[in-house]
Amino acid sequence: MISRSPASSQQLARETRERFVTATGGAIVPVANAVRERLVALATMTASVREMQQHRDDFLAFQSQGSNWAPLSQAAWRKALTGGASGGSTGGLRLELIGDEVVETNILSSRLAQAITDKASFELNDLRLRIQHLEGTTELDAKDVLKPEALARTLVDQWLAAGLSRESWNRVQEVVQQRLVDVVVQAYKDANAFLIERGVMPEIDLKSFVKRTGSANSGTAALGGSFARSSQVGTIPPGMSAGITLPPGSFAPAAIGVSAGRAGGDTLVATGGSPLVLARQRAQGVLLNLKRFVTARIGGDLGQMRVPGGHGPGAVGVSGGGGGGGGGPVGLAAPAFAAAIADAEQAYQAMASQYVVGDEATAIHQTAAELRRRTSELKKKAPTTADKATVEIVALMFQAILAEERIPFSARVWFARLQMPVLRVAIAEPEFFATLQHPARMLIDRMGSCVMGFDAAAISGSALEGEIRRVVQVIEQYPETGQRVFKLVFDEFVAFLNKYLTQSDATQRLMSVAQQVEQKETMAIQYTIELRKMLNDMPVREEIREFLFKIWAEVLAIAALRHGPQDEQTVTLKRAASDLVWAASAKPNRNDRARVIQDLPQLLQRLRQGMSLLGIEGEPQEAQIKTIGSTLSDAFLSKTEAIPQAKIEAMAKRLANLEDFVSDEGDATDLPLDAASIELLLGVDAASLEIVPDTGNKVGEDMVQWAHELQVGTWFMLDHNDRVSQVQFVWRSERKQLHLFASSDGRSFLIQVGRLASYLQAGLLVPAEEETLTVRATREALAKLDANPERLLN
Repeated sequence: MISRSPASSQQLARETRERFVTATGGAIVPVANAVRERLVALATMTASVREMQQHRDDFLAFQSQGSNWAPLSQAAWRKALTGGASGGSTGGLRLELIGDEVVETNILSSRLAQAITDKASFELNDLRLRIQHLEGTTELDAKDVLKPEALARTLVDQWLAAGLSRESWNRVQEVVQQRLVDVVVQAYKDANAFLIERGVMPEIDLKSFVKRTGSANSGTAALGGSFARSSQVGTIPPGMSAGITLPPGSFAPAAIGVSAGRAGGDTLVATGGSPLVLARQRAQGVLLNLKRFVTARIGGDLGQMRVPGGHGPGAVGVSGGGGGGGGGPVGLAAPAFAAAIADAEQAYQAMASQYVVGDEATAIHQTAAELRRRTSELKKKAPTTADKATVEIVALMFQAILAEERIPFSARVWFARLQMPVLRVAIAEPEFFATLQHPARMLIDRMGSCVMGFDAAAISGSALEGEIRRVVQVIEQYPETGQRVFKLVFDEFVAFLNKYLTQSDATQRLMSVAQQVEQKETMAIQYTIELRKMLNDMPVREEIREFLFKIWAEVLAIAALRHGPQDEQTVTLKRAASDLVWAASAKPNRNDRARVIQDLPQLLQRLRQGMSLLGIEGEPQEAQIKTIGSTLSDAFLSKTEAIPQAKIEAMAKRLANLEDFVSDEGDATDLPLDAASIELLLGVDAASLEIVPDTGNKVGEDMVQWAHELQVGTWFMLDHNDRVSQVQFVWRSERKQLHLFASSDGRSFLIQVGRLASYLQAGLLVPAEEETLTVRATREALAKLDANPERLLN
């Protein structure tokens, strides 16, 4: 690592920020253009009268005022370079009253910030550590431009400054995220590469760069990544999960206050008020309480009590004394401690390989005793009080996991084998105790949430057990890679789950049905938009317009799904649309009238075929044909100008290649989701499938967001039609509109996103586990330490 003067380091940090602001600022104009396109699409979309008026108002407002948004944002973003460029966190406790509008704005910006953090958590963390190293600080300033919150807040603030509404931001924020997140992620990567090229921490030792706080009781300790603070005291509602809906990189989207109570207390200060936010904050509060307990016992947090600059687990040399049990000099070299951990790991692996399914109680007892014995030996060899504390806390956590009877035995023994790898990571990276998003926690939580819903017979010998075994063995093979191997196998395990939970023929069939239902409706919406554009400047009777928009667009969509967009049957139905428009236009020319009379039987036959494809038969079909017939008769007597043949041919050509003019970003919020429509669409018997469609009731966006963040593999208790079932979330559609849950009795539930959000809000769908596995294990470990604090270092 290159040695630099303080001035040179500060200059390099400034240059990094300038490059980051330039790179991200360049995306603002393209984002604004994408927003404009989205508002144009919404303004031309078929919806309810209120929504259509709302969309038109949004478009007109952006036309008149939105042109200022991009330049205002660019100027404010450049100015932000001088407002929060460097320096550490303020550290002191700051209390102030926050107005409702400020809170609402914070929530708006936090959603965008969270999307960036979710995608860039590792690149952002590496950049944060490199900048802290250059500037000699322990935390980035709250307004630092490198924080995702800074850019997000700038864009939202300038949106409001331009005279646009918060409601309109909600309707375009997804577009902003789609166009902005990848740019910001790349800017983080480029910033890291820029610093690495200049010799700034080519390899990061996370031990020396842990967030630190002033005093143990200040209440302002920051734990790992972004942790929201708040101004209202709240507790988790009954049945709400504190962790199983925590996606990678997620954080509570509000600004935070103080956590009250004793070491094991559950009270959190919370703003936001949504169950998801409160659940996250409660889970983070467990880690905060653990941090306070450890700090009070050893005189500092786990990162502070190790000498900076070491490499590998416990590579700290000699530790000086400290208050609260810091102890005197320790003469044991760090490599010996690392070797002791490796020896303990190998010995336990050899012992665990002898276990057989049958006498689980004895095996669990032997496992617990063996791990406890090796924990005691490791604590004697630990070179610092921080290492002793880490060994004890990790041991207590895995005691709780090993005692969790809801985890089948065949899976539990593999969870137990993670104790030493996790201990190694926790010593090298004390942030394991500080953030819910550490890959080791995320992996254990995800595996735990999945297996706790199965009985032992279902797990033993299954592909799921085999995958858990493979994951553990991979981690054991790469002991020196720290959290990166956990992140790698976490991603692999999630990919495995997506296939494993949907591998049965029945589930595959249901997924195919659901996906095509969503696709069909989305295509119908897109076709309607294109038909409106085609007929915009044509003199077409309202009855024909209504038929084409409300019926024929769906006919074309279902034909494209069943037969393919360029299949002869689909092309024939597309041609019928342009033929109908021409037939229903004025016919002052005798030859044109003769042609209509000649072609009419074939046209009506195609219209009947199309409506039959959609399930419109009998009297409803005859009513449509009668309306069309009356309109065609009127066209014979009309004296208005006829539609030029060139326009009809252009329309027919565009219809023939309609898929070239529509995008994949269609909205499918009004799916006709019922068993009959699914059977009609694909001919699939839906007897084993419970359809739970939207009811049209409005639900909060925070509930919809929660629905979108549910993790595949998680178990829930579903109360549907006064029958409670344990169900596992196995699949969501590409556009996140449809969600499939499977129960152990063979039934499946296809739930639309609006209804899913309503069920979450009403408590009709609740997580089977109130906390993730590692949060519960941490809470139980803290309870034991709270009752017997001497055991931390003994």
